[in-house]
Amino acid sequence: MARIAGVDLPRNKRAEVALTYIFGIGRSTAKDICQKTGVDENVKLKDLTDDEIRRLRTIIETQHRVEGDLRREISMHRKRLIDIGSYRGHRHIRKLPCRGQRTHTNARTQRGRKRVAVGR
Repeated sequence: MARIAGVDLPRNKRAEVALTYIFGIGRSTAKDICQKTGVDENVKLKDLTDDEIRRLRTIIETQHRVEGDLRREISMHRKRLIDIGSYRGHRHIRKLPCRGQRTHTNARTQRGRKRVAVGR
């Protein structure tokens, strides 16, 4: 099992898909990383050589913010919004959507379920 950026990647997945298990790397970024390192994105991770895995690891560690660093940066951005008292900061405090989505009928994951009284 390959370990990159502190994450154990699944061996039976294609390289492009396996890299998306790292927080901060999506499909397009994974595809770019594979092209930069010269790794075929359709090869399964278990079939990669140690040299190819090492090249993937060095590119990710040097050129991308992933996992703990990225999570810390995102939390600092939220904390800054809350500290300055912005509208988005207040929405984060109340756990409501802060990008303009409607909340009358949606946003159940953030607002929670409302209990409905049943008849008399």
